[in-house]
Amino acid sequence: MKMQPQRLTESAASTLRGLSQEEAAARRAKGLGNTMPVKSSRSYAQIVRENVFNPINDLLYVLGIALVALGRVNDALVSVGVVLLNVAVSVIQEVRAKRVLDQIALLTRPRTTVIRAGQEQSVDPGDIVKGDVLLVRPGDQIVVDGPVLSTERVDVDESLLTGESDLIEKRPGDQLYSGSFCVNGSAFYQAEKVGAQSVAYGLAAGARAFRRVYTPLQREINLVIRVILLVAVFLEFLMVLSALTNTITFVEFVQRSVVIVGIVPIGLILAIAVAYTLGAVRIVRKGALVQQANAIESLSNVDMLCMDKTGTLTTNDLELIAVYPLHGKDEAELRRLLGDFVASGSVGNVTSKAIGASCPGQQRRVKEEIPFSSAHKWSGLAIDDEAMRGSYILGAVEMLQPALSAEEIEQLQPQVEEESEKGLRVLLFAYSPELVALRDDDDRPKLPDGLVALGLVILRDQLRPEARKTLQQFTEAGIHFKVISGDSPQTVAALAKQVGLSDSAGVISGLELAKMGPAGFAQVAEETTIFGRITPQQKEQLLQALRDRGHYVAMIGDGVNDVLSLKKANLGIAMQSGSQATRNAADIVLLKDSFASLPPAFREGQRIRNGMQDILMLFLTR
Repeated sequence: MKMQPQRLTESAASTLRGLSQEEAAARRAKGLGNTMPVKSSRSYAQIVRENVFNPINDLLYVLGIALVALGRVNDALVSVGVVLLNVAVSVIQEVRAKRVLDQIALLTRPRTTVIRAGQEQSVDPGDIVKGDVLLVRPGDQIVVDGPVLSTERVDVDESLLTGESDLIEKRPGDQLYSGSFCVNGSAFYQAEKVGAQSVAYGLAAGARAFRRVYTPLQREINLVIRVILLVAVFLEFLMVLSALTNTITFVEFVQRSVVIVGIVPIGLILAIAVAYTLGAVRIVRKGALVQQANAIESLSNVDMLCMDKTGTLTTNDLELIAVYPLHGKDEAELRRLLGDFVASGSVGNVTSKAIGASCPGQQRRVKEEIPFSSAHKWSGLAIDDEAMRGSYILGAVEMLQPALSAEEIEQLQPQVEEESEKGLRVLLFAYSPELVALRDDDDRPKLPDGLVALGLVILRDQLRPEARKTLQQFTEAGIHFKVISGDSPQTVAALAKQVGLSDSAGVISGLELAKMGPAGFAQVAEETTIFGRITPQQKEQLLQALRDRGHYVAMIGDGVNDVLSLKKANLGIAMQSGSQATRNAADIVLLKDSFASLPPAFREGQRIRNGMQDILMLFLTR
């Protein structure tokens, strides 16, 4: 049976049939469709063009033409042939990376439910047009912007857009934004902003502008090649003058020109391309996909690694770390009640998932249910079962306090404050022995009076298993870290402590940053490790401030809100499970979201850099 929103506003009811197929086709023809490219940011033609034509290659093409003019066709073929071989190696690597990313984008592309002529249809997001009526259920991704039509509330996760992990409640008239996810409830909403007008498209606009970043070693090598080419051109100019003034014979002119051409280190260019490609092949076996051929060597230059929290350091899940029984309950009994409570609910979320993983339980007979909402911050079950009878509530302590006695509040407060100061999530599990209604006369959620506290439930964000070890390895290599998140500063600080990052320099919020001048902003960017409630624009500014101070900066992110900062960093790193825009903007994509591939990539980059420096010295001294 399909889950439907229970009630609709009058205006929504009149449009619930949605558009007809003919109306949808007409709107698409007018350019009102939700144009959403599946493929990554660059086409095959762009990849080829960007590798074939660049300043160094262009000079070598001119050199080849000059050799042909001198009658040295074989030398010209060697010169241009090495360049084209270099191009082929680089193109093959980048095309392979593009194909993998396109496949990931296709596999992760969401389907959406649209109402056409009164019937539900599952369609590709590209088939949506402006004015369509859409239905979202828990787990669905919202693919266009538009207002909620139904009267039922829906909770959405906007962390990919804002970086904040808290659920946002949406009611009739509130906007749903593309790139967010429905977590609780279900609702009809109307497609109001589609394609390039949507929020997600605007935030991801930076991902569509390709950038080529040269590493310090590449800049050094390019400088050497340019200088040698300029010297060769100058010497050749002198040879031409000598030939025109009959100072040397034509045979001598050709012979000396060949010698001059020989000083150009054409083989060095090929050696670089081969080294980069072999490095990329080795690292993809470790779980890191290289989009830019020089990304592995670029990683070896990083001295400042910045990262988001939600979805990057954490898995977007919670873990139960402790339960504290109250009123004489033992821990085993409290865990059994918690397990039965979450097993009996019909609407799950990350909290119930975390509790259920540690507290297995049995499904009980439920008379009434109140799903969790970000508005009232509690969930409730009226359970009519011999083994567990009463009205049970699980929620934020401050929201349940009005239904508790003053004595219980006083007893709870010290421990609640202690755990909250650690940045942990503290929930209270309470119940009423009587089977009382959980809604008032207006059908709104209502806490039972005289709740009895059963225990405190302590949860925290679940770290990626390899995160701590990876960061420790980078710390030993002399790399500094910063956590830059849209979440609350306290939550970010607690998470940073779990991975071994110090907050000795304090924690800075986005609000505090907004009040600072350029000099103060730059100093805080340098000295502070943990940043909370940071906007996408502030992330970008922080990375620019670090680069201005001479740091070689890498940024790890997963959400659309990270695109600007990934572009601003010297090296952008994305998680596979992140948004398509983030993967497109990144130089390296961590397959299976594993940090474990970064230390091997760092060591491979060092090996490539050392090898290239040796080759460069060989060419300069021969």
